Amino acid sequence: MELVQQNPDIAAYLAASEAVDHEHPVVRAVANHLSEEHPGAYAYAEAAFVYVRDTVPHSADAEDPRVTWRASDVLEQRTGTCYAKSIAYAALLRARGIPAALCYQRLTDDDGSNPVIHGLVAVLLPGERTWARQDVRGNKPGVDARFSLKGERLAWTVRPESNEMDYPVLYTEPHPVVLDALRAAPDRSHLWRTLPTEL
Repeated sequence: MELVQQNPDIAAYLAASEAVDHEHPVVRAVANHLSEEHPGAYAYAEAAFVYVRDTVPHSADAEDPRVTWRASDVLEQRTGTCYAKSIAYAALLRARGIPAALCYQRLTDDDGSNPVIHGLVAVLLPGERTWARQDVRGNKPGVDARFSLKGERLAWTVRPESNEMDYPVLYTEPHPVVLDALRAAPDRSHLWRTLPTEL
């Protein structure tokens, strides 16, 4: 699958926004800490991936009712869904001048029912000519996502026969249907009932 930039201007993938608030002191503090120990772009991108994947529990795994959608809140409260954790990872990348995009998959049950949108991040590191998708959802039994530029190591590989798909578009911001669902949810149980099923 060929990934397609929503915006041809690479600078758009470095911008700060209400959700990807990489100028916030909380985001900056984490970025500064990680970059001190991992000064190179590749090492930093991998360290930030591991940090978000492993130190911010997925709210479903942790049975945490809170819903976060700003990168600063995800990092400060240490909780989030795949969407929220992806926003946080994108913010940490952009905080160090590394282009980051938000992208998505549609996943289903084995029989193709109960579709749901899953959030990912794509990174474009210096010297690389192609974007590389990463999945910071958080590992659990049966899920072993890892940082990789050579061959994807996502939580799930889509199964076209089950009506699953990779969306090729690389968004500068969270997709509106994703962000609307997050912002409208008073808690995770509500969010689970209103998760986007398609883009």
